[in-house]
Amino acid sequence: MHGLGAERVDFRDVNIPVSWAAMQYRSLGTTGIRISAISFGAGPVPALFTSAAAADRQLATVRAALDAGINWFDTAPTYGDGQSESSLGAVLSQLSPASVHVATKVRLPAEELRDIPRFAAASVEASLARLNRSQVTLLQLHNSITQRRGDQPTSITVDDILGPGGVAEAFSALRRQGKAVHFGLTGLGDAPSLLEVLRSRAFETIQVPYHLLNPSAGSRLVPAGSEANYGNVIGECERLGMGVLGIRVFAGGALAGQPPGAHTRVTKFFPLAIYERDQRRAAALAADLPAGLTLREAALRFAIGHRGVSSALVGFSSPEQVNEAVAFAARGPLDPELMGWLARRLPED
Repeated sequence: MHGLGAERVDFRDVNIPVSWAAMQYRSLGTTGIRISAISFGAGPVPALFTSAAAADRQLATVRAALDAGINWFDTAPTYGDGQSESSLGAVLSQLSPASVHVATKVRLPAEELRDIPRFAAASVEASLARLNRSQVTLLQLHNSITQRRGDQPTSITVDDILGPGGVAEAFSALRRQGKAVHFGLTGLGDAPSLLEVLRSRAFETIQVPYHLLNPSAGSRLVPAGSEANYGNVIGECERLGMGVLGIRVFAGGALAGQPPGAHTRVTKFFPLAIYERDQRRAAALAADLPAGLTLREAALRFAIGHRGVSSALVGFSSPEQVNEAVAFAARGPLDPELMGWLARRLPED
């Protein structure tokens, strides 16, 4: 979401929770769900669930997450052409956790916009079959939202969502059929269009990028050269009572010290050039951190430190990564003055 003026802020303006436990649970907007502050992303960046050859590691990693108290798992049919859903479904069926929430998505191709309800219904049926479930807790739109179709990759319009025969109607029909309980959005697109859909109250949650290198979704700070200005959308979601799932909390791996993966080299949403720039900025931040604070720890504690973030969605690829993230979260949010100092240290291209 470009075009909203950049402005520096004091991070003491950002509301931060003060009570923490090994795993904190928060309200997911007005859904009535208590979601773990860290949730499990089964997407293509860690590539754990998009590989059919990693069944043992998938099982061990999910078991570690459940043991740590993580109760939310996120996937999508576009992750590995359905492989993520199939892998996650197999692991959860094997472990049979007593209480767990699964979220998936629907992405509408341009050629299917003539009959949105038909495509959405077919997509969800296929997802449920792969997940080996009769229902998902959250069904999310996986398209960006812009003024005109195709203004951004996969983007559709407000009318495609809220108009007759649109996404909102299609999702409501699926809820009546018992196939989904709650609805959410992916927070990409242009600000006016996205805000119009948010304010319709047709959706209860949103996923939005929020991380140290671009905190604009949760403040008025927009670092120079950012790929997008997310316009403090988290603040608007707080006002509307919507749940917020923070995504890309490690900037796709740049804040975790990882080289670009296979997905990063081909995705049209966050291209390789952005990742390489974020690597440079991450290295500069890491060099200036206080002693004893790693960049990975700072990134995670930053993401879950905003009161409006219901949960930080993390793509895990091993049990060790789960345990590390839980340990970081247990140390609580970053000090507000440190958050402000980090923001002022953001390098500019």
